Amino acid sequence: MSTDLSIIHLITGASFLVQLVMFLLLLASLLSWTIIFSKWKLIKVAKKNADTFEDRFWKANDLSDLYKHTSRFTKKPGDNGIESIFEAGFREFARLRKDSDLTPKVIMEGVQRSMRVCMNREIDALENHLPFLASTGSTSPYVGLFGTVWGIMNSFRALGDAKQATLSMVAPGIAEALIATAMGLFAAIPAVLAYNKFVNQIDRITGRYDAFYEEFSNVLQRQAHK
Repeated sequence: MSTDLSIIHLITGASFLVQLVMFLLLLASLLSWTIIFSKWKLIKVAKKNADTFEDRFWKANDLSDLYKHTSRFTKKPGDNGIESIFEAGFREFARLRKDSDLTPKVIMEGVQRSMRVCMNREIDALENHLPFLASTGSTSPYVGLFGTVWGIMNSFRALGDAKQATLSMVAPGIAEALIATAMGLFAAIPAVLAYNKFVNQIDRITGRYDAFYEEFSNVLQRQAHK
């Protein structure tokens, strides 16, 4: 009598613990892909918006008009980083400059502090959920390996009660156990690749934010001394 070794049959015929491991790995994989697509879209929009706003910023003749234009729109943290940094800095600059008792140094300290808080918030939004990808990439193979070891252990335990051991008796158990390892790798590999790529892209965006922070600080410092 032939043994059904189809993937579906092996999964449905696996022990409860192995099925639980497979379910957890499948869930981790689905969540990882959801994060990957949403993060890819967010970073793409963030880079596009940064390019657009930097072009508008350096072409603007009046920063007040630029601020009035940008402040009319509600922004979601993460995809409007440079624009949000500009708004936070210029808003604080305009507020502090009304106080004639403040020196340019004090004004710039307040402005830079406000921009730094905003920049950290934007970077946090970009980095959100990345630890999940890192955890999935590092732990999924071990979770899958645990399911494999458990399934193989059960297969060999069943041989202890058999009078005659044959390969057909242990093949289904070993096969279903190896599926857990495959699922662990399927969940881990995309998560690791995406995590490394996103970290590199976010580092580049962070560098752009830092550069704009310094350049805009210099612009406001010149205005503060007028």
